[in-house]
Amino acid sequence: MNVTINARQITIYDDLKELIAKKLAKFDRFFPGGADASVTCKKVRDNECMEITISVNGTLFRAEESTPDFRTSLTRCIDTIEGQIRKNKTRLEKRMRSSFATPVPEVGEAAVEEEGVFDIRTKRFVLKPMTVEEAILQMNLLGHNFYVFENAENGDTCIVYKRNAGAYGVIIPDKNI
Repeated sequence: MNVTINARQITIYDDLKELIAKKLAKFDRFFPGGADASVTCKKVRDNECMEITISVNGTLFRAEESTPDFRTSLTRCIDTIEGQIRKNKTRLEKRMRSSFATPVPEVGEAAVEEEGVFDIRTKRFVLKPMTVEEAILQMNLLGHNFYVFENAENGDTCIVYKRNAGAYGVIIPDKNI
């Protein structure tokens, strides 16, 4: 697994880097073809926050924890990601065997802090053709309430979302307007 560690306004020592690499190495058994992991460590007030994102064949696993200690945050993030993998193991195995392209999302941020102006965060990413079920799986893996994707059946840009009652919905554009 390729591990990239980013530190924001802190210094990460070699022992923590080695621990992160060791803990993430246990996921190699789930992803024999290799995966990319991005770990971001930062300090927010009295807590140490850690965010781990694992990308494999276009599927993202993400966890973020904030505790007084990086080691505790790391353990909780690993447990969360392992839970995501176990919960969706059969679907993921089917998906990993299929031949999807592996787009890497490009993430950029823009924030404006003026009075009366919204704070806007912009993300750019490549839309990947997938079915509605695959989009729901990806949304749940990321822990988001919605997910934008390209419908593999008709090529439309669609959005799946989680409804308040626990069901899911799909927004499909109407091109006849």
